[in-house]
Amino acid sequence: MDFRLSEEQLAFQETAQQFARDELLPHAAEWDENAVFPVEALRKAAALGFAGIYVREDVGGSALSRLDAALIFEELAAADPSTAAYISIHNMASWMIDRFGDEAARQRFLPKLTTMEHFASYCLTEPGAGSDAASLKSRAERQGDHYVINGAKAFISGGGASDIYVCMLRTGGEGPGGISCIVVEKGTPGLSFGKKERKLGWNSQPTAMVIFENCKVPVANRIGAEGEGFKIAMAGLDGGRLNIAACSLGGARACLEAARAYMGERKQFGKTLSSFQALQFKLADMATELDAARLMVWRGAASLDAPSAAGGRPSAARASCTMSSPASRSRAKPSSTAPSPGCSS
Repeated sequence: MDFRLSEEQLAFQETAQQFARDELLPHAAEWDENAVFPVEALRKAAALGFAGIYVREDVGGSALSRLDAALIFEELAAADPSTAAYISIHNMASWMIDRFGDEAARQRFLPKLTTMEHFASYCLTEPGAGSDAASLKSRAERQGDHYVINGAKAFISGGGASDIYVCMLRTGGEGPGGISCIVVEKGTPGLSFGKKERKLGWNSQPTAMVIFENCKVPVANRIGAEGEGFKIAMAGLDGGRLNIAACSLGGARACLEAARAYMGERKQFGKTLSSFQALQFKLADMATELDAARLMVWRGAASLDAPSAAGGRPSAARASCTMSSPASRSRAKPSSTAPSPGCSS
């Protein structure tokens, strides 16, 4: 792997950094305090190509790599991890439609997603199916040219605010082979939302339950074939975990930079904190762990970008399972690093 960024990568990294500094950072605290979903700022991000980073260009995507996406999300999250993480989820849901949807679905959904005229959510988790994603119960029964959906999804980022819900639903028997991927559009009769979850932080992205009560959706909204939903969900998470890990890098980097600046200002016993060797060692450890986490993210992204024939996807899956939110877990106990859904591979 070549660790030198190209001129193009440096350019959009700088663009993301400037956007984050000008459009996210001045408002991040207010958005969090007042639980504001920043629609205008999100659409400004989309205008820079950040709403379809690795979606194909014919539907308005930027067609960049997963490593490129990691660079962008780190910069966005250094200003506002919550908003950056929602953008990452939107990108993941859009890519799943781009990668596995038929041409009609791509042309129908993606042009509005890549401009963020419409917002997207990813719906996998259920009240009784978290890490064991293959045990989900929400069901889509086929009736002619439609599916009738009943069940609920829990802890959905963008729940109630998004326009497009990329849902994993049971269309067959038990286990992963009975799951299909179906897009449910906001406004569909039978689709409703629970109350907003109360969270400690991350309030610029609403989180709510998504509820289906005899929700009737056209078969044309299915992404991929019946029974391929679990595979599609896990492929989405390969990139999604990398995105969230990159967001963790941005948040951790901002903390490190704030600590370094404070140590140069704060004085004790007539000297700045940066003069004390113990604190110098502490800061050095933080910088080392952050850089190690970044290299792990970049390696995972490079593995996912590699052609499958070269063994790209298996190593990417291992990397993404290993390092979900690496910077925030660098000192976590082993018991707190349980694998994310689908990490059994």
